[in-house]
Amino acid sequence: MRYITLTIFQILLALSFASGQKGPVITYRNPVIAGDFADPSVIRVGDTFYAAGTSSEWGPAYPLYTSKNLVDWTYVGPVFKDLPAWTMGSYWAPELFYRNGTFYVYYTARRKSDKKSVIGVASTKDLKKGFRDHGVLLEWTNEAIDAYVVEDKGKLFMTWKAYGLDKGRSIELLGAELSSDGLKVTGKEFSFIKADQQGWEGGGAEGQAIFKRGNYWYMLYSGNACCGEQCDYQVGFARAEKLQGPWQKFAGNPVLFGDETWKCPGHGTVVTTADQRYFYLHHAYNGVDFTFGGRQGVLSELVWDEVTKWPLFRYGKAVPAQAEAPFGASMIVNQNVSVDYERDTLQLPWVYDAHFAKPNYALRYGALQIENSNHALTGNFLGMVVKKGNYTFSAEVGMSELAQHIVLYGDADNAIGFGVRQHMLELWQLKDGKKEVIRTQEIPERYRVVELAVNSRYGRFFEFTWGVKGQKIDSLASPVRLEAAWLPRWDRAPRVGVNVTGDKPGTSDIRAVQMRYE
Repeated sequence: MRYITLTIFQILLALSFASGQKGPVITYRNPVIAGDFADPSVIRVGDTFYAAGTSSEWGPAYPLYTSKNLVDWTYVGPVFKDLPAWTMGSYWAPELFYRNGTFYVYYTARRKSDKKSVIGVASTKDLKKGFRDHGVLLEWTNEAIDAYVVEDKGKLFMTWKAYGLDKGRSIELLGAELSSDGLKVTGKEFSFIKADQQGWEGGGAEGQAIFKRGNYWYMLYSGNACCGEQCDYQVGFARAEKLQGPWQKFAGNPVLFGDETWKCPGHGTVVTTADQRYFYLHHAYNGVDFTFGGRQGVLSELVWDEVTKWPLFRYGKAVPAQAEAPFGASMIVNQNVSVDYERDTLQLPWVYDAHFAKPNYALRYGALQIENSNHALTGNFLGMVVKKGNYTFSAEVGMSELAQHIVLYGDADNAIGFGVRQHMLELWQLKDGKKEVIRTQEIPERYRVVELAVNSRYGRFFEFTWGVKGQKIDSLASPVRLEAAWLPRWDRAPRVGVNVTGDKPGTSDIRAVQMRYE
């Protein structure tokens, strides 16, 4: 890997001299948005880029980032601080769109009334204030997902994936005209492309990104299985002289597929820089952490064959590990987190299981106090998106009649907890809804606050330790190491965080939280 990276850098350096560029090429490394950030959408407004991604079964819905250079991204907050009342999960593929001073997001969510995935729309003039939801924009047979909006000659059009759950019908990308305010479908549907059952698409087509260059409309779309250990996601090109078609698929498809460094790439958006470089922000699994780290935000550059008028990926048919940066030098971002609630009031970007009510919590009396109101086995859980598979997560907790844990959380039926209650330490796992207590240990009563920690390797191998602040952390009676290959859920990676649970009312007493990546 060291040799490959050096070779890439040497090639970039040679290119810079060949083009007359002075000095070495400034590069970046993927991912540009680390952690579980699938189906990214990116837009440019002036000199600022904005990106949103899938949150799946996690609330708050759809994380939102901003950047000046497509490489260094700052978390802004969620699109929805509170989940739209009509939804119940499957918060997929938010697509950002900007027009006349207004930001729009066209998103997929599962509807409570019939559990169907439909497309909704929300808008705002100020991202810091969040989005106003306008409700359902489109429902289509058994499922409508992956909205994408374009403007053609002053008219708005939305495209979407149809027939994914309809037996006997090929998956198809459809489109229809929208009202001028972008909040209603007004036109009759028309077809873009159908998925090829026998070809590389494997019967699937989704995640379309459409843009105009010269005389052609171009589309990047994804096919095959997106998610999980058996994924084989890939990307193809298509183009048309008119938005309504006919669309021609590129004879050289697929044009982007996985390797040992980045697996199963796809579903993203194309954005241009001010100097007309084309970049595709999309997702892929890290080759080391794989499903335990989730589908991360990666950046691939497009260049053009001016003879054929087809694009191609600058670094070949695999996601580049290292590439020439869109702008100047990029900063190294410290992803570690350390909060001592006795002195800090930092609000961490906690996520929670969207299948339960949003946990009530507050910072009071030098502690993070989570209200004990969810009596599931996993309790009221607040989690963090894991940026890398190698990390140590720890929390200082005060003794209580309620149980408090650090938790590795796949979903409400699949989790690992390591915590304390009334001077008793307990390590348990919940697999397919069945709880197994792995180890218990008494803690001397003189200890009023203990530190719990989990050390992770590759997001799947864990070792659990405990100790007292200011003293060396001790392991359990004998070190407990677990492998949890079952924690990742189909389309999302586990979160790590803290919880409170028990059969009495009350709150947690969490004094400090730390995440340290290695």
